[in-house]
Amino acid sequence: MKLLLIGGTSFVGRAAVEDAVDRGHDVTVFHRGEAEPAELADIEHIHGDRDGGLDALRGRAWDAVLDTCGFVPRVVRDSARSLADAVGTYGFVSSLSALPDDAMAGANDDTPVHRPPFPRTEEITNESYGPLKVACELEVRTAFTGRSLVIRPGYIVGPHDPTDRFTYWVRRASNGGEMAAPEPKDGALQVVDARDLASFMLDHLEAGTDGTFGVVGPREPLTWSAFLGAVLRTTGCDTTVTWLPGDFLRSELGDALETSLPLWDVAYPGLHSYDASRAIAAGLRHRLLAETIEDLLAWDRARGQTWPMKAGLTPERESRLLRTWQEANG
Repeated sequence: MKLLLIGGTSFVGRAAVEDAVDRGHDVTVFHRGEAEPAELADIEHIHGDRDGGLDALRGRAWDAVLDTCGFVPRVVRDSARSLADAVGTYGFVSSLSALPDDAMAGANDDTPVHRPPFPRTEEITNESYGPLKVACELEVRTAFTGRSLVIRPGYIVGPHDPTDRFTYWVRRASNGGEMAAPEPKDGALQVVDARDLASFMLDHLEAGTDGTFGVVGPREPLTWSAFLGAVLRTTGCDTTVTWLPGDFLRSELGDALETSLPLWDVAYPGLHSYDASRAIAAGLRHRLLAETIEDLLAWDRARGQTWPMKAGLTPERESRLLRTWQEANG
């Protein structure tokens, strides 16, 4: 298969490229960056800006395209229309944020998503991100009617994750000492390894699948307590976990809550309790959580465990938080 990937090779794109090369596909990557990872396979790179700079793709043809960086409908419309006669199947990486914030636990691929009118903006904010993604999906489906693959992943994790959201919890739990964690212990948590996501998308691009799939993991329900327990078992660390109530955390962290406690989305039950049975029936495979944790930790240590991270509590802020809680509760 001749595959065009629109986007960089830093995370999801990297996982897709590595998997596609292993499968023997002919891969071309179109992206703005001038630097590629030295250890990445020797593939064709076309450098350019998809916003107004698609001329470099004209006159070429591919069996499938995988768009990993579409956020603005106008830009996605341009790429989809320009490639409509040059590509067989258009794979678009959307997001579970396509669902409204009030989506209930157990939401699935048939749950209503954001509807028009979409925000008349190209500014990506917490409020506009989901509606813009849905608008991008519509552009892809319009240009590739009957041959569009739309993937809505939840939180994507694993080696080379640039966000530090999942990495923070793995690093912190593996570093020992007393660790602050958010209640409830049995709160749901869903993440998908970028490599499992890439494998699923490539399977369906190869098959020319037309459809929409929400892609989350792991296969079995996961709680925060089970997740942190898995980190401790995998690393053999002696970390002790102190569970702090949500009201206390909100009071102490204020506007910094979201970045200080990444993935803790108790206000959005549909986000971590999504029913991915359709994707599983269509071949979605999940590696063991312990494997994701082990590989992520090895990568994090190799890059150097510097603070602060892009997400999570700094050691100093965590210490103050624990001390405040202990002083208030004896």
